[in-house]
Amino acid sequence: MEAVSLVFIITSTVLIITPGQDMILVMSRSISQGRRAGIVTALGVSVGLLGHTILATFGLGALLLASKSLFTFVKIIGALYLFYLGINLLRSDHSKLSMDRLPEISYKKMFFQGILSNITNPKIAIFFFSYLPQFVVMDGTKTALQLFILGVTFAIVTFCIKAPIGYISGSLSSWIKAKPNFLSRLYKGSGIIFLGLGIKLAFEKRG
Repeated sequence: MEAVSLVFIITSTVLIITPGQDMILVMSRSISQGRRAGIVTALGVSVGLLGHTILATFGLGALLLASKSLFTFVKIIGALYLFYLGINLLRSDHSKLSMDRLPEISYKKMFFQGILSNITNPKIAIFFFSYLPQFVVMDGTKTALQLFILGVTFAIVTFCIKAPIGYISGSLSSWIKAKPNFLSRLYKGSGIIFLGLGIKLAFEKRG
């Protein structure tokens, strides 16, 4: 079981550092409002993973695979939210970007944005349902508990990776904001990526 846990942590780390919508959200918030913003957003993302852990533990992953209507409903919500983020980034006034003119939101809102970004992605629920069972010892006992522990571990590892990335991005925020052209390209690029991710999610098919 110890060897399996080590493999789980290694493979989880590789998956977590792969660029995706959560990573972009953490870095964008950190650059916009500083290191703490990135850490708070990373915490929200990790809490969202705990939600997927609970859903996977009680078998919603199987339900999403079996129910086309439920999968479509959750998928559309997630896609619309990504479109919302992308359009807001594209509509920002890049000609007057400065530290005191960037639109700010509360840490509470950042936290819930991180949760919503993660929990409304049905692909993650399906990923959990297909990934976590590979590391369960199938001895017929405590299967649900094992799934829960694996999911919580994944969420913790996610925070331990994404929070430092948010911190580093925030540390460089002053330098980045001093270069409006760079920041403009960054925001527009992030907005396009969010729109692309939303389109990809909208057309995502059940595995």
